Amino acid sequence: MKKLFSYFCLLLLVSCNRHLSDSREKIITVSIPPFKYFINAIGGDDFKVNIMVPAGSNPHIYEPVPDQISNLRKSVAYVSNGYLGFEMTWLNRFYETNRTMKRLSLGKSIDLIRPEKNADSEHIEGADPHYWISPTCALTMASDIKSLLVDLNPGEAEKYELSYRTLVKSINDIDLKAKELFSGYRNRSFMIFHPTLGYLARDYGLKEVAVENEGKEPNPSSLKELIDTGKAEKIMVIFVQKEYDTKNARAIAAETGAVLETIDPLSENWAVSVQQIIDALYKSFKATEK
Repeated sequence: MKKLFSYFCLLLLVSCNRHLSDSREKIITVSIPPFKYFINAIGGDDFKVNIMVPAGSNPHIYEPVPDQISNLRKSVAYVSNGYLGFEMTWLNRFYETNRTMKRLSLGKSIDLIRPEKNADSEHIEGADPHYWISPTCALTMASDIKSLLVDLNPGEAEKYELSYRTLVKSINDIDLKAKELFSGYRNRSFMIFHPTLGYLARDYGLKEVAVENEGKEPNPSSLKELIDTGKAEKIMVIFVQKEYDTKNARAIAAETGAVLETIDPLSENWAVSVQQIIDALYKSFKATEK
């Protein structure tokens, strides 16, 4: 941590009072891999995308490496989530490192899911940051990213508009399919280790039961409650991500007869990832009917 902070200080000294991009290459830095999908889908090869949290890393606690910061320094824009844990620590430092790049916080345009506050607990990130998995939210993200790309490269505005319309159709197709698949499963519960699918649940009238709560693994009484819920709701699948320890999810599965299924919401291929998640949820509900 100290080494990274020193590196930041060095970059600030070197770049003070001069333009930070010394390359003709237009670089956009993004917080997580799925944001790259939207930039490429609309902008094609016009921009190189620098991802701060690479695939397989935990976006709540990740710390950037020097190569990522070097690309950040040359970036024309930064696209942030706005509510991920690592951004709470690093985002202001990123902006200080490159004061000339444009800033887009996608969370500002989203109808966010905020936790219920009580005397004992408060979500450290202030809102559920996993909105990118929702097709409804994806439409908003696509619109904001298109506007950013047009602002960065107005000469290609018509091309970006056409690509944006194609992307919107793709997102709407996924949404329509999800509505069809989940139409008979309103209020159906599914279990997941890390609460990643809250917005997807909101979109289609499902209920997310998370093993992890506010970044904390369950205590023995909570674990028993989750096992009881799994049995009562006939939950046959517990969804997990490769970025997290699945010990408690495995314990619940052993007691309820459920199986673990890995999903990849941080994939660079947003469309494939979200479609796979939707299909996996649907299959998990169908399994309870056998």
